[in-house]
Parts: sequence; structure tokens; C-alpha cells
Amino acid sequence: MDTKITLSFDQNVIEKAKDFAASQGISLSRLTEFLYEKITSAPKAYASLEDIPISDFVRMVAEEEVTYKTMAKSSKSMKKEYYESLK
Repeated sequence: MDTKITLSFDQNVIEKAKDFAASQGISLSRLTEFLYEKITSAPKAYASLEDIPISDFVRMVAEEEVTYKTMAKSSKSMKKEYYESLK
């Protein structure tokens, strides 16, 4: 069963990821699902985010140096941040 989610990414990253997905004959949704499956299939196999094999892919599609944000946020603050980003 598919479940919809909403994610926000830099537009340039999305464009490059769409191109990559198309070159692989899959949708961006399926590419994202594949990447999530890859990192969750062996959760104890990675000591840090840099150990995850997809980090090379992220570096390929990112325009700037990759930085990982791991701050815990409440759903209320995330919702507020999301709506402010739409302005």
C-alpha cells in the first residue's frame, strides 16, 4: 500500500534527481522509496549518515557541500516552518 508524504527539497536537487530517476526508468517517488528502503533494510549497519551508501548519490545531485541536519523538531514547529517557507 502506498502512503503519500510531503517533503521539501531544493528545486535544483529535485530537478537533478528527476533526471536521474528518468535515466533509470523510474519515478522520483520510486527512487525515493528505493533510497529509504536501502537505508532502513539494515538499520544497525551504519554508524553515521556518512556511512549510508546513498550519500554519494546525494553529493552527486547537490549543488553545494552536503550537510546533514539532525535537529529534533516538534510537529508544530515543523508545520510553522513549512508554512513560512511558502511565503
